Amino acid sequence: MSLVRRATPDDTGELLRLRQVMLDSVFSLDPATRSATDWQAASARTLRPRLADPEGDFAAFVVDHPQRPGALAATAVGTLEYRIGRAGNPHGVAGYVFSVATDPSARRRGYARACTQALLDWFRERGARSVDLTASPDAEPLYASLGFQRKPDPYMQLKL
Repeated sequence: MSLVRRATPDDTGELLRLRQVMLDSVFSLDPATRSATDWQAASARTLRPRLADPEGDFAAFVVDHPQRPGALAATAVGTLEYRIGRAGNPHGVAGYVFSVATDPSARRRGYARACTQALLDWFRERGARSVDLTASPDAEPLYASLGFQRKPDPYMQLKL
């Protein structure tokens, strides 16, 4: 039996806690975001219904913490996106991975890999032909071992 399961609305608080773990590791030099939790209540109201919709375009896969009942050890979260088709992806379905995180007390046990693999399987089942993510230097070896390749990135962002 697999340790990985699909997250439910009951996991909302723990998913948000692990997201902050991930944010703290990626943005640790930005004191404005380090360990900030004021966003979590508003995010929970948006996250809960997405977790309750098994047919939606959003999924989170988790491993329960082996020593702390009710806590999560790891998660991988992603969404399906539609883009106008192109060669290699005529239907335009693509996956996007974000919020891959492991509780510091549960690292180096393969939990993030297992969650990410379950998410990749979900993408495949839903017809995604490509999957994108942004990798921190610490996470890049994991993603490379799963077949991800670094691409030249023309990525730009506008904050609204």
